Amino acid sequence: MRSTYRTMQVSRPGVLELVDRPTPMPGPGEVLIEVQACGICGADINDIEKADMVQPPRVPGHEVVGRLAAMGPGVPSRWKIGQRVGIGRLGGHCNECDPCRQGMFQLCQNQHFVGATCDGGYAEMMLARATGLVAIPDALNSEEAAPILCAGIATLNALKKSGAQAGDTVAVLGIGGLGHMAIQYARRMGFKVVALGRGGDKEQDVLALGAHVYVDTEKADAASELKAMGGAHAIVTTIPNASVASALLHGLAPQGRLVVLGAGRDSLSVAPGHFVVGERSVLGSLTGTPYETERTLDFSVLADVRPMYESLPLERAAEAYQRLKRGDVKFRLVLTMPAA
Repeated sequence: MRSTYRTMQVSRPGVLELVDRPTPMPGPGEVLIEVQACGICGADINDIEKADMVQPPRVPGHEVVGRLAAMGPGVPSRWKIGQRVGIGRLGGHCNECDPCRQGMFQLCQNQHFVGATCDGGYAEMMLARATGLVAIPDALNSEEAAPILCAGIATLNALKKSGAQAGDTVAVLGIGGLGHMAIQYARRMGFKVVALGRGGDKEQDVLALGAHVYVDTEKADAASELKAMGGAHAIVTTIPNASVASALLHGLAPQGRLVVLGAGRDSLSVAPGHFVVGERSVLGSLTGTPYETERTLDFSVLADVRPMYESLPLERAAEAYQRLKRGDVKFRLVLTMPAA
């Protein structure tokens, strides 16, 4: 094993720099991953711009795929050296807190958040808790698997929690890294898919991804359009703009659900009467457990769902980050590492 590895670290808030670090050895319950690909997510912007200046500086990235290079004591025997694995935003549960004891591992109170509270995958090597590991199917290459570890699991789980049944109308708000996955999954799950986005330039893309209808929110009132279709049984919002999501609430059918994925700081504006009379509801959806992520990867293979992405080498991470901020992405960016 090489003695050093390259990583892109946050040297100061908003600035990434390429440095060499000594290769670490995993401790109890930890593994060392030789990274092959790491997706770039919108949440990385906050991680990079508002990073606590810990020492050594934090490494972002939470859509990580690679091979196991070393394992510490106590790692379960299901994991083998050389095995291809992944890890997403949730970096491994503790197995001790009350949510863990109830099997709600995604709500672990001692969870590592990869790229934020522990180092992530903008690197050639990465330490990780074994409890956060996910097995990667052979049918997916590392670059296409990486975005599924965040955008994929987040959107598929949101759709599952929506309560919608095959044939129901489901709207997806936001046509980006999350939205383009949600559209594909929703179509494969048998929903009537309504994509809501800004600008006519997105229409052909979303229809090709599987949407039945595209509503340009710059030209039409989305809630009125949904009501004219009989109302949406579920609306999945992938953007952090609470005012836009709030304006859609009147497009929900009776007993419909607004599922919030995009987490912003502003408050949703909810009229209680609209929810009480129609028995409508709002719920938040996080991501998922390692088991649920493996199911998402398997479903992606079965249903032929793939992210649309562009690959860039690790040393261009700063450029990729700036492009993400500008919105110059269709629909994901993935960093790749040189073969060992």
